[in-house]
Amino acid sequence: MLPDNKKYSEMVKKASPPSPKLKDFIWAFCVGGAICVLGQLLIELYTSLGMEETKVKMAVPVTLIFLAALLTGIGVFDKIARRAGAGTLVPITGFANAVVSPAIEFKNEGFILGVGAKMFTIAGPVIVYGTIASVIYGIIYWIVKMI
Repeated sequence: MLPDNKKYSEMVKKASPPSPKLKDFIWAFCVGGAICVLGQLLIELYTSLGMEETKVKMAVPVTLIFLAALLTGIGVFDKIARRAGAGTLVPITGFANAVVSPAIEFKNEGFILGVGAKMFTIAGPVIVYGTIASVIYGIIYWIVKMI
């Protein structure tokens, strides 16, 4: 016999412990902030090395993507994400993790049907919608600029 909604809700409440929301918020804020601070430190480092501003703007995201992919590959990023939650979803590092994780998970299926096909299962829609949004934005910008 199945329990009614009220009994089921009580069973779920007993089975799942309450989440320490304040602690989770603080961890997410601190880890997300640390990723942003790392980005700013990279800007300062590359600038102090004499890189042009346009090259710095390319080098920082590439470095953050590389570090996130590397940490995902060696299993550290997932441990950080388990503790920090949304704090690791700072767009560029979260995106790198979303691409690398399925690639690692399906590598035993081969490079084409495993890594190649599964790599963009999570990140693919982001790329598609991001590309479409940027095209629409570009068209609107072009029209406004003509007026």
